[in-house]
Amino acid sequence: METGGQVETEGKSKKESECENFLCGFKTSKILKYLPREKIIFIHGKLANQEALVIMEKSPIREENLAEIFTGSRLELELRNDIYSTYRLQAPSHLNEDNLKRCQRQETFLVEETEADYHSITLPYIDENCCSVQWVYNILEKKAETEGIVYEDPDPEVGFILLPHFKWDQKQVDDLYLIAIVNKRNIRSLRDLTSDHLPLLKNVFQKGQEIILQQYNLPACKLRAYLHYQPSYYHLHFYFTKLSYEAPGCGMDCAHLLADVIQNLHFNSDYYKSRTLYFPLSEDHGLLHKFKEAGRL
Repeated sequence: METGGQVETEGKSKKESECENFLCGFKTSKILKYLPREKIIFIHGKLANQEALVIMEKSPIREENLAEIFTGSRLELELRNDIYSTYRLQAPSHLNEDNLKRCQRQETFLVEETEADYHSITLPYIDENCCSVQWVYNILEKKAETEGIVYEDPDPEVGFILLPHFKWDQKQVDDLYLIAIVNKRNIRSLRDLTSDHLPLLKNVFQKGQEIILQQYNLPACKLRAYLHYQPSYYHLHFYFTKLSYEAPGCGMDCAHLLADVIQNLHFNSDYYKSRTLYFPLSEDHGLLHKFKEAGRL
């Protein structure tokens, strides 16, 4: 939080205290979604009388923390059968998993979107409800998050910025999670791509792999490069993750491998404009309601 100055309070600055207690006034309105496998929870509520969305995700276990976990944890035996035993481990200074049992998972529906559906349902929904991507432009214009940039290609046609995803703490390569944001501002999603964009896609794919090899010593054979449809925001961007890391949304129900996209556009320039696409939507998603209203579900 921004403050006008730093006032020492019990050995800590005011800014430090505010950071530590930033969520103490958060009032939960509703658990929007809980993903047990991914250890992610989405909470809607209010903070300082303003609408707020809190996303909490358990960070991956790091090797250097294992000694602390093993020595400072409490084990409860749940099952013993011959040489096999199952325990519940209460790690030190970690959120108790039992506190999240009240969270609910929303039902998910698989949407079948034809080319006609995109133009009559999805595109109007995007035009009416698409959130601002000014924060993306701030990154591209070096007004925000400049300290995290891993690589930049400034070319206005095929260039991009590569930076760590906010979910990656950058402390171990095993859960590498990078995002590549293209400079061009007129490509909103997979549906807009044609063979005219192949130079851009190949540049992101090839240079992304080269930089990751140089910076993190990960070869292309250990990487996953993909994009989402539907995306979380409508400015073309891609993800690079380590293949062994199951990053949120990397499943093939909503992720499209960049290598496949390049190959498909080589064969058919309008492949993604004309083909039927499938993607999951949660039950409270506005786009799902539009498909239901149109009788498509």
